[in-house]
Amino acid sequence: MSKLRDLLKSSKLFGGRTLKTGVSVFLTALICGFFNLPVVFAVITAIVTIEHTAADSIKKAAVRFPASAIGALLATTCYAVFGKSAVTFALAAMLTIAICHKLKLDDGILVATITATAMIPDFQDQYVLSFLSRLGTTSIGIVVSTVVNYFLLPPNYSPRIFQSINDLYQHAAQLLERIIREDGGAPNEKSRKIGRSYRQLTGHLEKTYQLSQYQRDEWKYHRHTKEEMLSFQFAQRKLGALQQIVYHLGNLQYVQAKVSEFEQRESQLIKEVTFSYVDILKDPLHYMNEEHFNKVKRLDRLFWQWKEEHVEQDHRYRQHLPPQTILIYELLSFHDVLEELAQMCKAQKQIVDRCYIRE
Repeated sequence: MSKLRDLLKSSKLFGGRTLKTGVSVFLTALICGFFNLPVVFAVITAIVTIEHTAADSIKKAAVRFPASAIGALLATTCYAVFGKSAVTFALAAMLTIAICHKLKLDDGILVATITATAMIPDFQDQYVLSFLSRLGTTSIGIVVSTVVNYFLLPPNYSPRIFQSINDLYQHAAQLLERIIREDGGAPNEKSRKIGRSYRQLTGHLEKTYQLSQYQRDEWKYHRHTKEEMLSFQFAQRKLGALQQIVYHLGNLQYVQAKVSEFEQRESQLIKEVTFSYVDILKDPLHYMNEEHFNKVKRLDRLFWQWKEEHVEQDHRYRQHLPPQTILIYELLSFHDVLEELAQMCKAQKQIVDRCYIRE
């Protein structure tokens, strides 16, 4: 069984979810054929009820069954009143959606609506028998897809999470360099590119968090090793650090200051610190050498110097920080996150070597 699982997982043509859909359809059709039941409704249900995790399948199956019963009952009622007409299809669909939503059965709306509309063309004279037959075939599809999703090819999202985290840090490094760099073309065009890149980064981060949630849900029903759990927990900590980095990148892109507005030695220091950040972000271990710390110390002194020499006093505010000071402050805050990240990776070097360093 394990060899078959490895063979299926190594297939480049079919993904795990596609294979499980095929197996669900096959078993559903086989069962319906054995009991001489209509196959179409059951197969359609099996196709649309394969979920990302076993947890989702089990949770949503409990919603889809009563929703399907409502859809079948409404279709039977509408057919009894209006016959096989366009009004019957429309009313069955609309009422199914409205009632399921009212009863908070939203996860079952799709299956219920398909059940309601698909059963109308083949109604028999005996309405009760038609109702029970369609509800039974739909239930077979739900049960089979849930069982298959639970036992066959349990998904492991951890490798995708680790790869995604590596990609996110690479993306963050490129975005930081683009924000500080001043050769990105016209200011408006550069701002649009930075904004687009930032939205892509935040979207990618949200998807990675979603994968993490899938993995948590999956482990509720399948065994996992202590090593897998420690690696996953470390990944969550890396994502937490990345969330803070994204926050500072968001602030940096709106700072109304250019590196060229500083004196030459100051702008050179800011560029050196930025390039050092970029290298640290790209390194899976996020290693910091002594030279980097010396640059940050110089940047820290520059911050206090700017704060003392360039703070403006006016009648509206007791104290006003110029954009240049805010730029330096955000870079220093950026370093605090990176330093914590470096210490975290140093303490978990074995996990980093195993999960994040690709040969």
